[in-house]
Formats: sequence, structure tokens, C-alpha cells
Amino acid sequence: MIALNLKGVEYEFLPDDLSNKSELLLNSNPVYKKVPVLIHGDKSICESLVIVQYIDHVWASSGPRILPVDPYDLAIVRFWAAYVDDKVRAVFLMKRNYLRTLRIYQLTSQIRVLILKEDEKSKAEAAEQLFTALLLLEEAFVKCSKGSFFGGDTINLLDITLGSCINWLKAMEIVTGINFLDKTKTPRLAEWAERFCSAEAAKEVLPEAEKLVEYIKFLRAANRAAAVSSSK
Repeated sequence: MIALNLKGVEYEFLPDDLSNKSELLLNSNPVYKKVPVLIHGDKSICESLVIVQYIDHVWASSGPRILPVDPYDLAIVRFWAAYVDDKVRAVFLMKRNYLRTLRIYQLTSQIRVLILKEDEKSKAEAAEQLFTALLLLEEAFVKCSKGSFFGGDTINLLDITLGSCINWLKAMEIVTGINFLDKTKTPRLAEWAERFCSAEAAKEVLPEAEKLVEYIKFLRAANRAAAVSSSK
């Protein structure tokens, strides 16, 4: 949605109950059977990174460019966007059957531990690994950016990919007490996060941290219930 907002494209947002998937979703993404899916005319485009790149190509003459023109810059942005998708991004979309959620969305091991594990040692190790990933992204911002965002003065693919995680990190801070966007450890990234959340294209569509906290609590309760059930 952020990419569409940047391009000034009108769209209709159709939420889906992923515990009881609609025929539209199943037909639109028969391989993975998950969201997001962009339906453009009679075409269905799946996977977040692919969708954003498709939007930039189709509406190339509208709004700012999301992908760099220079081949090297494009390669760097794609590399770091894939890194975020693999190491940082956690998509929690199903409100039932949490085990299936963790399998389908390949919840990163660090996030899984922080949410579901009880022992402090495991959580501390997972937090450290997540901090390491964010420190690398801090360095990437310093090296790649020539302005307020990873894309310079405009939002690009990497901004969108990492930006979709911001309120999840805020929710994790509320739940765990750990500030993942620490201004002392990652000052440039923390400043970037504030600018991104204030951007017109993003601020109305980012999930609310408070609602994400409730969902994390649900996952924890489901995990405990499953552990009790399996021990009987």
C-alpha cells in the first residue's frame, strides 16, 4: 500500500481471514496461499518485494521512483531489502493456529524466541542477533543514503521493506522491554524510522503497535496452551 500511495494510485484494500481463506486469495496465490497479493486487472502478483517492484515498473511515470536507475545502486538496494526480509521482517497475519503461522511466514528465529521462549538466556541471545542485524542496517544507511531515506530524499524499496517492520519493533519493545531502535546504538536508523512513520505514504497504513502487542500476547498464550496440551 505504501508503494501505491507513493505513486498516487487509487486502490481497494481487501482484508482476508487467513484462518478461513477466501476463494479470491486461493485463486490469486495458489502456490503459497498467503497475502499480500496485488490484483491488477486480470493479473495477480504475489510476494511483497515483487509487488513493490511491479508497481514501480507499471506506474513508472507516476510519483517518485522506488527502484534506483543505476544498476549498482539497484543491486545494493535489492540485496539489503532481501536481507531485511530474511533477518528482520516478521509477518504475523493469522489469529488462529499459530503453529501454521510460524511455518508459513517463516518467522525469523530471533523473533520466534523473543515472543515464545520463556528463558532469559535464549531471549538475550536472540535480541543480540537482532541488534546485530540492525547495526548492519545502520551502516548500510550511512553508506547508501544521500538524504533522509535509504532512497535519498524519497522512499525506495529498502525503506518500504524495513519500514513495514518499525511498528513490530515498537510492539516488541513494549512486550520485552528492549528498545531495538536505540538512539545510542543506531542513531541514524532511529531518526530514519521517525521520518518514515511521519511520511504521508506510510503513516495511515502502518499497523498500530498497540494492536500488534495484543497479537503477540495472543501468540504467547497459544504457545503456552499448546505446551500444556502436548505434555498431557
